[in-house]
Amino acid sequence: QLQFVESGGGLVEAGGSLRLSCTASKFSLDDYNIGWFRKAPGKAHEGVSCFTSVDNTTYYEDSVKGRFTMSRDNAKNTVYLQMSSLKPKDTAVYYCAAAPVDLPVQAMCIGRIISGSWGQGTQVTVSS
Repeated sequence: QLQFVESGGGLVEAGGSLRLSCTASKFSLDDYNIGWFRKAPGKAHEGVSCFTSVDNTTYYEDSVKGRFTMSRDNAKNTVYLQMSSLKPKDTAVYYCAAAPVDLPVQAMCIGRIISGSWGQGTQVTVSS
């Protein structure tokens, strides 16, 4: 079973920054596409950024391009989401998830196609 532990969320003022972490257990990040998703109250999960190690392609949802950066530390089996210039509309619970490595990252993010179920996530709240 794919398991992640997300952390790094918190309360930040608009314009501020946060770095989220997601550590995978029981599997290697190289064996799957990895994505960051978020869920705001009353809304469905939304793909924020998805990465594949097949060709090192990273997809970003339009509203976060230029503000969010996804990275990884293979030695720690951890992926990060550096978020800058945060806006109140970025307020959500953020999750990471995996998908089969042969799935295009855009399909993973836009289609919210993941393997397994959502984890506990980490809350990000941006005040105006």
